Amino acid sequence: MQRTPGWIMPGLPGPDELRNNGVVKNVGEAPQEELATGERSTRNRVVRSVLDHGPSTVSELAQRLGLTQAAVRRHLDVLSADGIVEARERRVYGARTRGRPAKVFALTDCGRDAFDQSYDELAVDALRWIGEREGGDEAIAAFARARIAARSGPYREAVEAAAPEERAQALARALTADGYAATARSAPRPQQGEQLCQHHCPVAHAAERFPQLCEAETEFFAELLGTHVQRLATIAHGDGVCTTYIPKSSTASRAAGAPPPPEPPEPPETSEPPRKPGAESETPPPRIHHATASASTAGRNPA
Repeated sequence: MQRTPGWIMPGLPGPDELRNNGVVKNVGEAPQEELATGERSTRNRVVRSVLDHGPSTVSELAQRLGLTQAAVRRHLDVLSADGIVEARERRVYGARTRGRPAKVFALTDCGRDAFDQSYDELAVDALRWIGEREGGDEAIAAFARARIAARSGPYREAVEAAAPEERAQALARALTADGYAATARSAPRPQQGEQLCQHHCPVAHAAERFPQLCEAETEFFAELLGTHVQRLATIAHGDGVCTTYIPKSSTASRAAGAPPPPEPPEPPETSEPPRKPGAESETPPPRIHHATASASTAGRNPA
């Protein structure tokens, strides 16, 4: 069949459209990781444009970024699903024209949190002011305890609803719901107990300057679990994880149904040595009792 110049087989797109095959080539040749990186980069540009220019329409974003409106909508759909942006009607100042107001996309609180914030600096400044004006370290410790008490409700409900042997796990779940990414697991031998690990600390920067925040949290854990606990590591001090050792409590064991340990028997008294005939009367030797462990060592972290 003779083909004249410029002839196109029926059903195929025209020559101008055939030239626009760069995207198809890129998709076929570029690794998926590079494509994903490019998608994230463009999406970040969309978010940054909304931050810099305020709530924007799809048309405005497309013109500003040099993208098609279809591409902008695709990125906005993903950002909306992730809670980074939200659609709303543009505010109209003055007389409203006919028709519906244009839909614009604005950053949510979550979207703003992705950019630099000064919350840590604000918290440190506030705590420093409390210490200087209201009584030094004791005032900061009182604030830390009051802060924990105000937030203690969900923790108490979670722990009190759990069986005694599952309370560390319940506390870890409550901490995770509050942003601490916590886990609980058996402590390494020869320790008898559990380790509570917090892999994230939302107040780490403030706690680095004011350890009273960590101390109040440790006190709260002990009171909540009904046993002595020991803080082994903190993110605020440069450790990778906040780790708290929870010893196996005899009180929790009895609550779980285990029989109480037997009381130690009373040690026998020693008898007086026989006196020699004619020897003068001497003061009888004192009664000897075996010493028991002091209360100060009870619940101490085993070596």
